[in-house]
Amino acid sequence: MKHIWLVSLLLISFLSSAQTISTYEKPPVFSECDSLAINQLKSCFNYSLNSFIYKNFKIPQVVIDENYKGDLQVLFEVDKEGVFKVVYIDAIYDELKAEAKRVFEKLPKVKPATYNSRPAFVQYSISIAIPLTEPVKEDYETNKILLSKKEGLNATLSDEFDKVNAELKPYEKLEYSSQLNIPFTHSYYARFDDEMNAIGTNSHTAAKPFVYSDVERYYDIKAEKESLAKETGSWLGRKLYNEHLVEVQGKDYWFTVDPVFDLQVGSDSGADNSTWNNTRGIFIQGGLGKKLSFSASVFESQGRFADYFNRYAESLGKPNSDTEIAVIPGRGIAKRFKSNSYDYPVAEGYLSYTPSKHLNIQLGHGKNFIGDGYRSLLQSDVTNPYTYLKLNTNFWKIKYTNTWMWLRDIRPEVEEDGAFLTKYMANHYLSWNVSKRLNIGLFESVMWVDVNGRGFDINYLNPVIFFRAIEFESGQDAGNAILGASAKYKWNNKVNLYGQFILDEFSLGDIKGGEKSWKNKYGYQLGVKYFNAFKVNNLMLQAEYNQVRPYTYSHNSIVLNYAHANQPMAHLWGANFKELVLIGRYNYKRWFADAKFIIGKRGFDFNDGQDDSSYGGDIFRNEEDRPFDNGVKIGQGNKTNSFMTELQAGYLLNPETNLKLFTNIVFRDFSPDAITQSTMDSNTLWFSVGVRTDLFNWYNDF
Repeated sequence: MKHIWLVSLLLISFLSSAQTISTYEKPPVFSECDSLAINQLKSCFNYSLNSFIYKNFKIPQVVIDENYKGDLQVLFEVDKEGVFKVVYIDAIYDELKAEAKRVFEKLPKVKPATYNSRPAFVQYSISIAIPLTEPVKEDYETNKILLSKKEGLNATLSDEFDKVNAELKPYEKLEYSSQLNIPFTHSYYARFDDEMNAIGTNSHTAAKPFVYSDVERYYDIKAEKESLAKETGSWLGRKLYNEHLVEVQGKDYWFTVDPVFDLQVGSDSGADNSTWNNTRGIFIQGGLGKKLSFSASVFESQGRFADYFNRYAESLGKPNSDTEIAVIPGRGIAKRFKSNSYDYPVAEGYLSYTPSKHLNIQLGHGKNFIGDGYRSLLQSDVTNPYTYLKLNTNFWKIKYTNTWMWLRDIRPEVEEDGAFLTKYMANHYLSWNVSKRLNIGLFESVMWVDVNGRGFDINYLNPVIFFRAIEFESGQDAGNAILGASAKYKWNNKVNLYGQFILDEFSLGDIKGGEKSWKNKYGYQLGVKYFNAFKVNNLMLQAEYNQVRPYTYSHNSIVLNYAHANQPMAHLWGANFKELVLIGRYNYKRWFADAKFIIGKRGFDFNDGQDDSSYGGDIFRNEEDRPFDNGVKIGQGNKTNSFMTELQAGYLLNPETNLKLFTNIVFRDFSPDAITQSTMDSNTLWFSVGVRTDLFNWYNDF
C-alpha cells in the first residue's frame, strides 16, 4: 500500500510552480497584483511567490560545501483566509527542508482564491532550483517573457520545463467526454439506462462497456458527479469525497490516478471461519489529444469467501497442484495464501482510439458484454480478463462491433510443457435500430485453436465475413461457430422489453420428429425493465427469464468449448438450466440499495463412478459422452433446485472514483437430488460489510 501512496505523491510533485490542483475562478492575489486584470493574476502570483523565495531563501552552508545542484519540491496550500501552509517538502538535505519551511512561514497573508465568488481553499506544488535563479518578470499586457541575461536558443531550451508547467491548468473532468470506457457495473449503468432507452433515441445499448462520449449525448455524467459534491474546505476532504487523488491536465493531455480498495469482512453461517477480502490497487486513466485515451488498473488481493464460493473456485482450478489451486470467478488464477485463503493478482488495461466519429478501436486486457439484460447468452463478463482487439463502427442506425480475443484453457489435461493452451475467439455483433422503438441484433462467434500450426487464423480478421463459411472451408473440427440474435422493444419511456436467442446446433428434422434430440442446442432470454417504477424516481425493476438446453456451448473437441480460464463466456451456469431473475435498484443522492432474487433449475452430472455420463450442463465435457440421443430435456441428470437472494445497501463515498461503503447479505439454498463430491447440498447465509472501489461486476450467484 505504501508504494501506491508514494507513486501518487510523486505524481503530484510534477505539478507546476504555483499550479492549482483544484478548480477556481480567481487565484490567490498578492497586494502588488491587486490592480491587474483577472487573466494576469496567475502570472503575477507565480512571479511574486518566486521572487519572495529568491529574496528570502538562504542556502544552508552544508549545501554550499557539497556544491549541490538540484531542486526541492514543496507541496503547499493557501486556505480560505489567504494563509500559506506547507503540506509536504521533498529534498535531499534536512537543512533545505527546514529553510523552505521557514521561508513559507514568512510569506505575507494574501487575498484567497475564489470559486463562485466565495473564498476557496487551493493547493499548489512548486519546484525550487538550487542554486537559486532569479525569476524572470513577465510583461502582463503581452504575456511574453522578457529575457534577462538569456538570449537565443539556449534561453528557450532552458525555459522548456517551466513552459510545460505553465501549460498546466485546473482539471476540467475531461474523462466524461473522452473515449474511455465507463466501468461496467449493472448497478451504475442502471442510473442512465432509461435515458439511453427513451423512445426516439438512436442509441445502441447491447455492446458494453459504453464509451463516455457515446453516453454524453443522452446523460450528463459530469453534472451528476458535480451535483453529489460535498462542501469541504480541506484537501483530505476533497480527495476523500469529491475528487481523484491526482488530477493533472495540460494543453492537450490529462490523467488521473486513484488508489483502489475492496476491503470487506463477513461471516458464513455454513463455515467456521470468517470471510474477508483485502484488495489494494491503483487505477490510472487519461487522454492524449481528443482521439486517444488509456486506462490501466493493477490489483493485489487476498481473500477467503463463503464455503460454496470457495468450493466453486477450487473446482475451477487444479486440485492436485501446489501452485494454481483455484480460480477466483471473474478475477484470476489464485494461489494458496496461508492455510485456507487465496492470493489472486489481477491486471487490466486498454488503449482507446477514435480516428473518426464513426469508428472506435480498442486494444486491451479486460472483459466485454453483449446484451440488455443481467445475463447474456451471447457474451458475458463472468470470466477472468483476457486480451482483446475491438472495433465499434457506428453510422446511420447501425452499430457494428467486432471483437477478437486471445483466451486460455487452463485444464491440466490440455497443457503443453506446463503452458496453458491458447485458443482464439472472434465475434461479430450487428445492432440495427429498425424504428424509434425496435432494435434488432445479429450475432455470430467462432472459437478455434492452433491446429496444424495456423495460430491466429487471419481468415477471421475479415470484419464482415460469415464465420460458418470459414469454419466449413477450414474443416468441421477446425472451429466451433455459434449464431445468435437479440431484440429490444421500447413499450414506452418507462418499460423496455428485451430478449436473446442463441443457436449452437440445430436439426429441423429432429425438431419435427418431436423426440427432443440432443442436436437441438439452443437457448433464449426474455426480460423486461421498468424505469422510475410506480412513479418513484431512480427506482428500476427488472424481471428476466433464461433457459439453455443441454450440450449448448460444448463441443466434441473439448478445447473448443465456449469458455475461458475454465469459466463460460456466456451464462455462468453453462447449459442445461432454467432461471428466473428478479432485480430492484434504487438510488437517492449518495445512498443506494439493490435487491436480487434468482430461482433456478439445473441439471448436473453424477460423476460417482457408476454414472459418469455427460448430461449437458458441464460445457467442458465431450458431448459424445451423452447417455442418450433423444429425450433430452432441461434438468436431466442430477436435477438441482436453487434459490438465491442478495441484498445490498450502502453509501457512495466518492462519486469520482465510485468508492462505496456497503453491506451485503446473500442467502443461498442449493438442493440437488443426489449428493455427490462435486454437487453438495448447501444452505448459506453470507453477511459482509466493507468499502469498495466499484469498477466491475463480480458475480457470486453460481
